[in-house]
Amino acid sequence: MQATENVVLNLLQHEVRVIAALGVGVLLIGFGFFCLAESWILAGQWMILASLIWAYVCRCVWRRLPLNRASAKAPLYCSLGWGNRLTIVRGGCIALTGGFLFMQQTLASYMWLPALCYTLAAILDRLDGFAARRSGQVSLLGNELDIRFDALGLVIAPLLAIGLGKLHISYLLLSMAYYVYRWGLHRRSLRGLPLHALPENPLRRTLAGFQMAFVAVALWPLLDPELTVIAGIAFMLPVLFGFAADWWVVCGALTPQAYERLADWSDQFFQPGLRVLFALLLFLLMQDAIDVADNIVTFGLPLVAGLVLLGLAGRLGALIVLAWLGLHYPTASHPVVSYLLIFTASWIVLLGTGCYSLWPWGDEWIQRYDGA
Repeated sequence: MQATENVVLNLLQHEVRVIAALGVGVLLIGFGFFCLAESWILAGQWMILASLIWAYVCRCVWRRLPLNRASAKAPLYCSLGWGNRLTIVRGGCIALTGGFLFMQQTLASYMWLPALCYTLAAILDRLDGFAARRSGQVSLLGNELDIRFDALGLVIAPLLAIGLGKLHISYLLLSMAYYVYRWGLHRRSLRGLPLHALPENPLRRTLAGFQMAFVAVALWPLLDPELTVIAGIAFMLPVLFGFAADWWVVCGALTPQAYERLADWSDQFFQPGLRVLFALLLFLLMQDAIDVADNIVTFGLPLVAGLVLLGLAGRLGALIVLAWLGLHYPTASHPVVSYLLIFTASWIVLLGTGCYSLWPWGDEWIQRYDGA
């Protein structure tokens, strides 16, 4: 049995070597492009950064190959499978994005490239699980790599966005949260302290996916930095609160029952309250800073406010308002009203509209595991 596992492990290692070599080939193509378009010094700087991150991605995969199985007692799969391959490609896209770190000014005309790479990584975050489930090869390896690369991407892409003035530096608190949380678990384990099991919470996956999507959009030169900087803080806070709540559960300071009650309170009171506040703030903004001669805005925004208030595709309505603020930021508005509206709309997008919603459109798709 052990001999068979060793043979399979050798096959998996060979597959990783091939993927790593293909990744190096892509990096060399990028190096050649920047040599021709700019200079070999800039190309070398990009190549070094991207290569270091790609090496880290390959190392993560190599060290966790024994997890390429359905469960702890199941046999190893004979190949990585399409789900894991797409996850590794996602890691490669993050590495290509990371090559542009600290080069925002010198390669300013090429900043659409890291935006494209990280957008592709965000899309693959949805597709890799679909591929794994459809091919019947869901693995512990895929789950572990998914978490690792999510965390890696939410360090590299925000650093790039901060350098471009698209995110506030405080967003790095979210980038560090996963690593601080893992360090805390390790410390408790070393000290022999109990680690209580976390209850199931689909919101964790939802929040992580929204963070990747938000940062990917923020990297593109489409939305006003006035919006993305404030929205970044708004998107960050629920995730930090989630890490804190999970930590309290792990430490035993918060019981699973209290954890569930907290989620119920949010669903029954906090999220419906956000809908009411959203409609009020949008009305105040329209009174304060919007051109009433614009018929689309004059009639469209009240319609969106009504839909969100009633919980009719409220997430979509809040997203429309965020997009409108990003494209036509009302600089003449009172900043408190604008900022509160951005926070409220962001939290509705992240959390949903809660109880008493007539049609929570999109919630099922957001929480669904594609391909299951």
